[in-house]
Amino acid sequence: MSDQTEHPSIAAFRAELHRRGGTGEIRVLPENVHTAALAAAALGCEVGAIANSLLFDADGSPVLVLTSGAHRVDVAKTAATLGIAELAQAKPEFVRRHTGQVIGGVSPFAHPIPVPTWIDPWLQRHPVVWAAAGHPAAVFSTTYDELVGLTGATPVEVA
Repeated sequence: MSDQTEHPSIAAFRAELHRRGGTGEIRVLPENVHTAALAAAALGCEVGAIANSLLFDADGSPVLVLTSGAHRVDVAKTAATLGIAELAQAKPEFVRRHTGQVIGGVSPFAHPIPVPTWIDPWLQRHPVVWAAAGHPAAVFSTTYDELVGLTGATPVEVA
């Protein structure tokens, strides 16, 4: 896609990526990739190299967890580690309100208001990780260290 025909949410993400000094490549895949497995297949990488951006509802406050596609977040363990009473799966309208994006396309940053963010250290095992770029069909490449720098995320064991 050229910048002239690029979806507005991807264009906004691209601008924020550049503003923050990100070096990754944005790819728009031919089909929506709603799961880490589909994204990995489309990109030709391991599912563990997909950084899922999962927004949770912590009693009305958003909590973003960037986790390896190889993991499922143990919400009870993660909540206890973070000192939060409960992490609940966020409803689509909650996700849209706090990120400006839709489920399946939530990027690790570029939200209307910064969201407290944690990251799965497992992602360090991959020299390149891929995360959503503000749209269900768009992803960007980065490294674990760059992703931590772009997001200010704190490492947390989630599985």
